[in-house]
Amino acid sequence: MHYTYPTKGICAAKVDFDIEDGVLKNVVFLGGCDGNHKGLAALMEGMQPEEAAKRMKGITCGMRNSSCPDQLAVALEDVLQNQ
Repeated sequence: MHYTYPTKGICAAKVDFDIEDGVLKNVVFLGGCDGNHKGLAALMEGMQPEEAAKRMKGITCGMRNSSCPDQLAVALEDVLQNQ
């Protein structure tokens, strides 16, 4: 299933991703640091959403209280809670 999550407090405006057969796929951020997002997406590809959220939750970026990995974790937790 495809999901779009509007991010909060980071450079990227949103993150899109799919969860297929219990694994995370096709992670794409809109805006922000393109190379970092591609690296993050490559690392998360094929991972179970629960494990990905656990690993990324709470990561900050500079003086921000959140980050792209943290916002992806928030989105994944939201999806998992509402399934």
